[in-house]
Amino acid sequence: MSSYQKTKKEVLDKWEVTQTEGLAKNEVNNRLEQEGYNEIADKEKVPTWKLFLETFKDAMVVVLLVAAIVQLVLGELIESIIIFIVILLNSVISVVQTKKAESSLDALRDMSAPEAKVIRDGTSQTIMARELVPGDIVLLEAGDYIPADGRLLQAESLKINEGMLTGESDAVEKVTEPIQEEVSIGDQKNMVFSSSLVVNGRGTFVVTATGEKAEIGKIAEMIETAEAKQTPLQRKLDSFSKKLGIAILLICIVIFAVQVGRIWLGDADVDMTKAVLDALMFSVAIAVAAIPEALQSIVTIVLSVGTNKMAKQHAIIRRLPAVETLGSTSVICTDKTGTLTQNQMTVTEAYLPEVEDPFSKEKWVKSERLLIQTAALCNDSYINEDNNEIGDPTEIALIRLADKQKQPYKELRNRYKREAELPFDSERKMMSTVYTIDDERLMLIKGGPDVMLDRASTILVNGEEQELTSEWLNQLENQNESYSKQALRVLAFAYKKVEEDHQITLDDERDFTLIGFTAMMDPPRDAVYGSIDEAKKAGIKPVMITGDHKTTAEAIGKEIGLMAENDLAVTGKELDDMSDAELDEKLEDISVYARVSPENKIRIVKAWQRKNQITAMTGDGVNDAPALKQADIGIGMGSGTDVAKDSAAMILTDDNFVSIVKAVSVGRTVFDNIKKSIAYLFAGNLGAIIAILFAVIMNWANPFTALQLLFINLVNDSLPAIALGMEKSEPNVMKRKPRKIDEGIFAEGTLRSVTIRGLLIGVAVIISHYIGLQHSEGMGVAMAFTTLILSRTLQTFPARSNVQTAFGAGFFKNKYVLGAVVIGFVLYSITIMPFAREVFHIPSEFGWNQGLIAFGLALASVVLMEVVKILRNKKE
Repeated sequence: MSSYQKTKKEVLDKWEVTQTEGLAKNEVNNRLEQEGYNEIADKEKVPTWKLFLETFKDAMVVVLLVAAIVQLVLGELIESIIIFIVILLNSVISVVQTKKAESSLDALRDMSAPEAKVIRDGTSQTIMARELVPGDIVLLEAGDYIPADGRLLQAESLKINEGMLTGESDAVEKVTEPIQEEVSIGDQKNMVFSSSLVVNGRGTFVVTATGEKAEIGKIAEMIETAEAKQTPLQRKLDSFSKKLGIAILLICIVIFAVQVGRIWLGDADVDMTKAVLDALMFSVAIAVAAIPEALQSIVTIVLSVGTNKMAKQHAIIRRLPAVETLGSTSVICTDKTGTLTQNQMTVTEAYLPEVEDPFSKEKWVKSERLLIQTAALCNDSYINEDNNEIGDPTEIALIRLADKQKQPYKELRNRYKREAELPFDSERKMMSTVYTIDDERLMLIKGGPDVMLDRASTILVNGEEQELTSEWLNQLENQNESYSKQALRVLAFAYKKVEEDHQITLDDERDFTLIGFTAMMDPPRDAVYGSIDEAKKAGIKPVMITGDHKTTAEAIGKEIGLMAENDLAVTGKELDDMSDAELDEKLEDISVYARVSPENKIRIVKAWQRKNQITAMTGDGVNDAPALKQADIGIGMGSGTDVAKDSAAMILTDDNFVSIVKAVSVGRTVFDNIKKSIAYLFAGNLGAIIAILFAVIMNWANPFTALQLLFINLVNDSLPAIALGMEKSEPNVMKRKPRKIDEGIFAEGTLRSVTIRGLLIGVAVIISHYIGLQHSEGMGVAMAFTTLILSRTLQTFPARSNVQTAFGAGFFKNKYVLGAVVIGFVLYSITIMPFAREVFHIPSEFGWNQGLIAFGLALASVVLMEVVKILRNKKE
């Protein structure tokens, strides 16, 4: 049996302690040795230097390092320095991103209460909370943070906000009686949990769990063990990098071997050392040509652009790769309160006997007037000077009702002064206050319908008090049941005339006159309906995961269209009773999970991930943190705890589901743009490799120097690739299904585009190289270099879309592309200036004629790219 299922005596006996004496000092010391301090152990962090070294494991980085070292040995200092700078920049960015993600457990530790009031050796004393042990007797009052988990021994109007564990904002009214059945944390009303907050009353509890054995400690362990997921793009780039790195090394070795073989079998008078070094430089040039050195930086920049766009949609990105992950999300597990709903209890219905559509007419009947007066006056909530709502959410909904009906609660309270009251308590489920209204002294009463119907004797109908007959009772009970089925929270209102000098007691709370009912709920956000529909059209399954009751969650789910006709709603208890196989079988039919635990949330996320679905999880409480970390993308709420925010990859500043769907659209566009940038880079590199390989086969001189290729890759490529990251959304971006988890980065026509564009660029460069070689080797290099740099720059236009032509996408719509192309031409012009020609191996004979030929070939290749695109679109 758990502690909440035991009596107070059984729990005290288990820990060998009495409520009045507490633990003795020597026993405290013994238990400290056995259990350890009441704190969450510090996680051992990976040293920064180790994280930095791990970034050099990437296959492409290894190839670049080898190339840089070879360049350095051969005296090519500038080339090697540039490569080293790029590698170091990428490593620093990676380490910074990793370090940002380590703050979840630190925030969790910060939530712990620093001190605790306990009874030890028969006296009350204040100690450091870390010194608490199981069996300690702890005293609580309003404003205290709970320092450890425990079983309540005493509760006087005790209300505790456990939202950080359960996700629900309503304070829980605590009891001391045992609970027989097995229930979730949210229903363990005789227990208190570490780091929750006492909002009302007093209490005493015996500590049952400390440190990592407490619920918050279990959450810390789950955060630590939850897998930090790589994004789909990271996985694909890592895989591709390894394959590309190995392929490049093999190609370089083969080409070097062929070159050396030719030298060995060739002219004996050749300087062998110089020839072999030239062959080695040729191989290095291929490595530099094949590897897009700026790829990681460009991806990072495009993701950063996405973060700015998402910030405008109220989504703050904490870890850059989350932008791309969100765009490929296929399941969104979302909280209900505040995300799908307004997080504001609102009166949506009112029932008054024989009054049609209450409060709709200008002139009110007596029952309408009395209900509003009772709602505002039998009520302790208020709105302070800073416009903050103070009090129970149900009571705040009632004063908002009065204000909405143009009977401001402040005016009513100023006009009528409270003369007496019987405060609400959970056993009576009622509250009563006394006011003199229109020269009549009235006891105004509100409470739960079940209790009020039992105690009422009359009912107000058309301004007259009538006997509460069985027919009226049946009608009232049916109305209450109808509201309950809609998951509405119902309150009944009544009044009773009292004598002038009479002091009211609990015995007066009967034989009163029933006025009517109000029904309230936390209503869905207005825009949620359309967003749920948009998400479904985009192939995304929205799933509600809430700490609220099943009936309420199911009703909201159906109203907003989240639950289809045959969809299921499951409680945390029902989920616990399912095996993984059963859950996997039912998973796609379950749209609502209610009364869930932190373990449930992680299990749900893992179940979707077993089906290879990219899963997003929202959350705001400490209880959400492990699942936020486990999910492919954790989405913290701006109003949530620091623990949840630190575990999340993205934070919603407006806590709104609508913003998630908008951010998904941005994420999809960002991924499209990353693919466009990658395709642009590899098409250009493929063109260079084709030209180099052709030169090897034909035994021509190397068409490029390593510095020329670095100039193109690191300077000229970067700007156009980044400009492509600024492209607007494709027209069908939210009508496509999420891409599959195993889909490669060159899927959906990207590889075809890279191949076609690369071939066209390669052919243009080969022709240009051949024309230049007719003059000299130096002219051949200059012509090949010019054609390659210009064709790669102009390639930016067809790279804007795999479907639309440059003019179809709006030639002047992306000003960054136009700017990048202009800058590319300006940068190229620097290389043919007199002071730079020697550095870039451009002979003095290279003039306008050669430049125009190279430009014409570059332009022809780009025009053909667009022609191929048009023909393919017509065919499809």
